Amino acid sequence: GRTSVPLDQEQLRTALLAIIKTLAPETDTAQIVGNLPLRKQIDLDSMDWLNVLAAIHEGLGVDIPETDYRHLATLDSLVAYLSGRLAKG
Repeated sequence: GRTSVPLDQEQLRTALLAIIKTLAPETDTAQIVGNLPLRKQIDLDSMDWLNVLAAIHEGLGVDIPETDYRHLATLDSLVAYLSGRLAKG
């Protein structure tokens, strides 16, 4: 198979928005502001939010320990976190 290339931040953002769109189809992902709390913007309860994180884990193969959840409040912080994790391989 091909060598997996770490996604750049733009690709990560696109992937995250696609995941959000799948789980919250009524969301206009174009309106999401990167540095504001994501859950407020997409109106997810904590269960839905866990589904988003699980889908990210599935889709990107990044393990997100529960202790890190509080660092992942915004789209920007999610992108930064994931790109850091993916860069480490």
